[in-house]
Amino acid sequence: MIDPMRIFTPPFTAALLCLSCMALSGAAFSQTLKPTVPKPGAERLNLKLAPAASPVDAMDDDLRALDFIVAVVDNEPITNQEVNNLAAMVDPAANKLGRENLLREALENLINESAQLQVARQSNMQISSAELQQAIENTAKRNQIGVQEMQQRLNSQGVSWERYRNQIKRQMLLQRVREREVSSRIKIQDHEVEAFLQENSKEADKSKADIHIAHILIAVSEKAQPDELTLALSKAEEALRLAKAGEDFGKLAAKLSQAPDRANGGQLGMRSPDRYPALFVDAVLSLPVGGLAGPIRSGAGFHVLKLLERQSPNALPSSITQTRARHILLRPGNQLSQDAARAQLTGFRKEIESGVAKFEELAKQHSQDGSATQGGDLGWANPGTMVPEFEKVMDLLQPGEISDPLVSRFGVHLIQVLERREEPLTIRDKQDMARNILRERKFDDTMKNWEREIRGRAYVEYRDPPQ
Repeated sequence: MIDPMRIFTPPFTAALLCLSCMALSGAAFSQTLKPTVPKPGAERLNLKLAPAASPVDAMDDDLRALDFIVAVVDNEPITNQEVNNLAAMVDPAANKLGRENLLREALENLINESAQLQVARQSNMQISSAELQQAIENTAKRNQIGVQEMQQRLNSQGVSWERYRNQIKRQMLLQRVREREVSSRIKIQDHEVEAFLQENSKEADKSKADIHIAHILIAVSEKAQPDELTLALSKAEEALRLAKAGEDFGKLAAKLSQAPDRANGGQLGMRSPDRYPALFVDAVLSLPVGGLAGPIRSGAGFHVLKLLERQSPNALPSSITQTRARHILLRPGNQLSQDAARAQLTGFRKEIESGVAKFEELAKQHSQDGSATQGGDLGWANPGTMVPEFEKVMDLLQPGEISDPLVSRFGVHLIQVLERREEPLTIRDKQDMARNILRERKFDDTMKNWEREIRGRAYVEYRDPPQ
């Protein structure tokens, strides 16, 4: 079963503009359920909450009859039905706000979104039908199903296809205006980058680094007799001996461990040290990655430990994966619509895959950018070099694979990845990565300030329900 709130709701970050995996309206609301102080008039609202299992498309006539305007944001109405529809998306088991607070939170979220959408409209931002279709197709592909099957599954959950498309379009527009407005406010100074790199170059404090440990547990009761302890310790020592001899630790854990995580090779996951038992942290503190420790006695028994990974929160990688790709770019205009461009590129792809034409020749003849003379070759590119919508599709391709036509801010592309390689980080690469990390750190606070500013400028009128 498709859960639209889980599958179609990735977190919004500054690093990536995830055009192909959008949220239903209320995604941010459902992820950040924080009580809000009721605004004047809000406490008088008497909204009927629709059952969470019955989205607005399946509401009965009585609920539809109760629809009315509950707020107006700069002449844009928000209805009771919209509020209940959003509140109904929250799992009742996860609702810790209570019915009235949940409705108020839904209303406040819709008011904030409405105010932000006004900014997008004032800037003449639009989401084309081709962009919307591409986002839906990419979402279906990531879920390893076809668009038609996704539509059927959503319909079976009471989510109409038209409603889903409208909400995807709404969230795409919100993300676009947020990215433009918020990103333009973030300034990273050179001295901030240098300070970050200097701090990063210092010897990492191993006691504060995140660690990933796997273990083998030989269980022992706290009331075990001496001979039972001796036998358990012997089994743990044998497990350690086999691991040191080069046997696969995961397979040993699956075979010998008596812990519930044995099926996962005993892996406990990447965690901060304070989320591991202190005796585990102390045992692996001086180990290199891949090192073994034990047997260690705990209340559960004897453990053999392996340090799988250690990662400093600010650590930069020693190398980056570069991608060499080529593309054919068509720029829609008066003579060529986006749909026609997509159809033309789809035809090119079929010709290339059937051997009728070569990618580089078609790029030379038809691509409408400077790479055409090189057969569309874009050269080696570091992560973050391309615009997000282009790079996201490119990163999913294997060498030699050709994408479906995709829409970016520059036009419609057909991409082929030629090869990938690992390259050591240069000074410039490190500076760019540091700048991106610092930008991402500042994004959330800048976003909140911008949202407060937009909300403060908006005229919001709360309406009483009809008597």
